[in-house]
Amino acid sequence: MFFDHLEQLPEIAQQTSCTVFKLPANTPVNLPHATYLRPDSTKKTPIISIEQMREFIASTKLKELTTRFFVIESAESMNDAAANAFLKTLEEPQLNCHFVLLTADPMLLLPTIRSRVQIYYLRQTDQLSQPLTTSEKATTLAKKLIAATPVELIRLAEALAKDKQARELALETATAAVELLYKSYFKTQNPKFIKKIPKFIKLHESLQRNGHIKLHLVADLI
Repeated sequence: MFFDHLEQLPEIAQQTSCTVFKLPANTPVNLPHATYLRPDSTKKTPIISIEQMREFIASTKLKELTTRFFVIESAESMNDAAANAFLKTLEEPQLNCHFVLLTADPMLLLPTIRSRVQIYYLRQTDQLSQPLTTSEKATTLAKKLIAATPVELIRLAEALAKDKQARELALETATAAVELLYKSYFKTQNPKFIKKIPKFIKLHESLQRNGHIKLHLVADLI
């Protein structure tokens, strides 16, 4: 999904327990009532370590009476231990706590994190000329799903469901489809592309809730 202005971040982030925003590197983001976690710049390769993450997670355990944002900048910098620790916290969110992950490349996050969050892309003036943020495999599948007949859709769903990382691939494919449809609409102004977008958004939401992969690939897209 896309957003147009940084000022929209608080409103979007309050809608779910965790939101990922794809932004150009070093984009300044200021949120009210926020706690920030940033990579350790003293390291040769700046990372977010497990020690930093534990301290960050501890700050989320207090009972919040009002909305509070917990922001991870350069979220792709989490090392494996930090990312897995964050994943455990993400699975048991506290009331009124909203995690905001900022990254230039959502695909560098753990697939298990991506499958549990909403991902938003900052729409830029040159967005139409930018390559898709998804992998070639997901992009190819997205193109096939967009153009598929009902019979072809069933075959594609069966094949995708057999992939070793089926849920992550299906989520990425749904994201790729939304990007492709938006770009196709703005290039052609043909409303048929816009009409298909809600179906892929619904598919993404269904898969995030651990819905049956093959079932939703067919039911949500027909």
